Amino acid sequence: MKFSATPSFALTAISLALLSGAAMADVKIGINVPLTGFAAADGKSALDGAKLAVAQANAKGGINGEKLDMVVYDDQASPKEAVPAATKLIEKDKVVGAVSGSYSGSTRAASPVFQAAQVPYVVSYAIHPDITRSGDFMFRVSAMGEVQGRGGAKLVGNLGKKKVVLITLKNDFGQSLAAGFKEAAAKYGITIAGEHEYSIQDRQFGALVSAVKAQEPEVIYASGYFYTAGPLVNQLRAAGVTATIIGQEGYDSEKFMEIAGPASEGVLITTSLDRDSANPATKAFLADFKAANNAGADMVAAATYTATQVLIDGLRKTGGKGGAALRDAIAAGTYDSAIGKLTFNDLHEVNKDLQVQVVKDKSFHRHSVISDPVLLAAPTKSTK
Repeated sequence: MKFSATPSFALTAISLALLSGAAMADVKIGINVPLTGFAAADGKSALDGAKLAVAQANAKGGINGEKLDMVVYDDQASPKEAVPAATKLIEKDKVVGAVSGSYSGSTRAASPVFQAAQVPYVVSYAIHPDITRSGDFMFRVSAMGEVQGRGGAKLVGNLGKKKVVLITLKNDFGQSLAAGFKEAAAKYGITIAGEHEYSIQDRQFGALVSAVKAQEPEVIYASGYFYTAGPLVNQLRAAGVTATIIGQEGYDSEKFMEIAGPASEGVLITTSLDRDSANPATKAFLADFKAANNAGADMVAAATYTATQVLIDGLRKTGGKGGAALRDAIAAGTYDSAIGKLTFNDLHEVNKDLQVQVVKDKSFHRHSVISDPVLLAAPTKSTK
């Protein structure tokens, strides 16, 4: 299937009837996103991406002429909010499928709920390996954390660098990235000169920065989200640390550049979204998102848009039916999406290239593409 794009409280449902004059939709899908709390900015991006996909689908006739209705719950990126949200989507709202537009912790908590109910759950950007291991009704459109970490090690090798310091965010996201990086480091002759961890609440990094500076790395591989990475990068550069900084998709936001300021120039990130892509699906998404939201798209928006399109494509094939029929339809699909060409393996993970973007003149631009089907291979049922 080729895609062509033409104040909130936890557990408050928002019914989005996205056709003009639509009073009630015929096919219900769900999404959990963090609309309040520390991850609210990512939640807004995710929801904007999903809304665009639903609006475009409804403009083309919905599902066999029936309108799509997306029911939204705010999970605050919290496992304790995600479980009741998933339960309500299944038991109260009777959705036929759902999308995660949230972080790994909340998505990992929700996935067994959807699996037990046999409701297909398409995950946008949460990267913890346990999500797809919950069962065969789970799908993920982004590369899992360990895969992205291995790609980061290859990027260091491609740069001709050897001495690396790891700065790791202490959560599922950061720890899975670090694990993948360390797994592949020896293959590229990388020496890990130091490892440091920090909490998601941290914004002042004086002691950490001093320790990193003393270790004199050539490269810093630092996990984080834009709201942690911005202050971290700013403080590293202010202290005179000149090492190449490599981040990941958590940096992939215009807000990272706003927070880090001039210190963001030259930072590399591995991500899913190539702003300079010639792929028609990517170019159309970037233009349509900008027109709909008067803002540039980030990876979170692109991945959630793609996950929603994948679910919608499956529903078109089943005529709006859920359950095993929808699961099998999604699994069999081939998708030319905003984040590249996607197919699912038997664990419902994707094998795809990693985009490397560089901050240049206050914008993300293509640096390179990491394409290595062996190194970037997602786990399968036999290797998980």
